[in-house]
Amino acid sequence: MKVTKMMLFKLKNLLLIVDLIITVLSYFLAYFLINLFDESYFVFSIDYVYMLVLVIFTWVILIKSSSLSQSPRIRSYLSIFFSFLNISLVGFVMMFVYKHVLGLKLYSHYFIIAFSLINLVLLFLFRLFSYRFLRHFRTTGHNIHNLIIIADNESEDFINRILNHKEWGYRLVFIISNSEKIKSKFGKTIKVLPEKANIKNLLDIDIIDEVIYCKSDVDFQELKTLVDACHEIGVIFRLKAESSPMTASNAYLTRIENSMFLTFINTPNNSMSWAWKSVTDFIIAFGLLLMLSPVFLVIAVIIKTTSKGPAIFKQKRVGLRGRQFYIYKFRTMVQNAEEIKEQLSHLNESDGPTFKIKHDPRITFIGRILRKTSIDELPQLFNVLKGEMSIIGPRPALPSEVEKYKRWQLKRLSVKPGITCTWQIIPNRNDVLFEKWMKLDIQYIENWSFKSDVRLFFKTISTVFSFHGY
Repeated sequence: MKVTKMMLFKLKNLLLIVDLIITVLSYFLAYFLINLFDESYFVFSIDYVYMLVLVIFTWVILIKSSSLSQSPRIRSYLSIFFSFLNISLVGFVMMFVYKHVLGLKLYSHYFIIAFSLINLVLLFLFRLFSYRFLRHFRTTGHNIHNLIIIADNESEDFINRILNHKEWGYRLVFIISNSEKIKSKFGKTIKVLPEKANIKNLLDIDIIDEVIYCKSDVDFQELKTLVDACHEIGVIFRLKAESSPMTASNAYLTRIENSMFLTFINTPNNSMSWAWKSVTDFIIAFGLLLMLSPVFLVIAVIIKTTSKGPAIFKQKRVGLRGRQFYIYKFRTMVQNAEEIKEQLSHLNESDGPTFKIKHDPRITFIGRILRKTSIDELPQLFNVLKGEMSIIGPRPALPSEVEKYKRWQLKRLSVKPGITCTWQIIPNRNDVLFEKWMKLDIQYIENWSFKSDVRLFFKTISTVFSFHGY
């Protein structure tokens, strides 16, 4: 059976959802067991309802910030256990803090102990089951990270481990090496390129998520060139820690099985804030879709009755590191808009690869209203739920536009695209020069914080009512 991207999204998000369900069940199970052993001591009160709300809120943050809500690629069972143990210990302490700070006098200390132990055991058992299932899922070729390995004679064992452990979810696209040993061993199945190969071109042309440097002897200048090449477009770069002649503030230690790597990143490494971003993306998208579903229906009916064609417009866009997906919008143009576009190319008012006309004749009367208010973008909330987009992030570009990007502009693809970003909140944004637009997006990526996302979110709401779009 073919596994679709939507199924992959469900697998990723199911972990967090089931973790929270298990946490709530653990809460009620602890209540039942304590009450069973000593009914006279244990008295139910509204304090237990307050604490349950706080537990759910706290456990979402703890699980997301520990990355346990994602499918782990390379982790031992012991490592997973200690991660959940850490969550349980922090949660245990927080429950005691909540009890005493909020004055929940009728809340039992024994209950906190029982809940923490039950929750730890059940979460760990579920994760063992899900981890084994997801390892099989990646083995069949899904949720894959594309790699380039820069190797020498000493790299054979590491390459073998990458190739043999398909459950890690890595696809080795290129090996860059002058080693005859590496070439003869892997050349029949993997494309082995000489070290003089232009890695910039490889990163620009192919979808590459990570570059791993495994050479024993490291040339500092070569290494700096590679780090800069990856950093420029947002590709992850890993260097064997024992070989590293350098340190960097934007790097941190990671492990691939028994090998330690210095991993270079191009965005702020704040796991708690990134966890918040992921959680709020899902919650906001889900909540808005529920709340606005009647509005969606009314808009769809108006579009269908005023012009020919579907209510929802679907178009291929470029997402994280060049992966393509279909974006959803309310249709604001005539049905054959793409065919007419070529005839209007001489009217393009954009200075870059984008195509914009202030008084575009393809836009319908209803479409112009939707664009003025940016309401046409709302169906992209489904893209957020599918994991293809974020609420806040650089706008997803057309494949034809990305082909014309300068290299530094490819860094826009190093994060998930978003429904809104810095460019969307600028008055008369369509008059902004293309290069300034790109610089605004890259500035957003390099200086990202959860606080800046909150600010952009509320400024976007203000922009919707100012009718700046066209």
